[in-house]
Amino acid sequence: MKNIEVVAAILVKEDKILATKRGYGEFMNMWEFPGGKIEPGEAKEEALLREIREELNIEISIGDLLCTVDYDYPDFHLTMHCFICTVTDGKITLIEHKDAKWLSMDELDTVQWLPADIGILDKIKRYMSTK
Repeated sequence: MKNIEVVAAILVKEDKILATKRGYGEFMNMWEFPGGKIEPGEAKEEALLREIREELNIEISIGDLLCTVDYDYPDFHLTMHCFICTVTDGKITLIEHKDAKWLSMDELDTVQWLPADIGILDKIKRYMSTK
């Protein structure tokens, strides 16, 4: 089975988390945390900065590694490293996504998340409850 390693930004602003709606591919119209594939020779943090620039046209500050999720999709195995982040510069521009929402902790379960992203929700809630 093919292995794909990605990074994801858990963007936090005023106790809300950014969710983005996928605008392409098999999982189009499902919600996810922004990010993407790590290129060969690229550090996780470098990949995350690049991906967020490419997808949202913003600069971010990367904080703690929240978790690493392993998930088996039918055609590949995904390893996703999820970092707590904040926006440091720019206004979000949706380049690859159809929509974006800042969700409160009570709203996190109101969108249809990609399967691998569902496993992160409880970890986010626990992290935010300690802030």
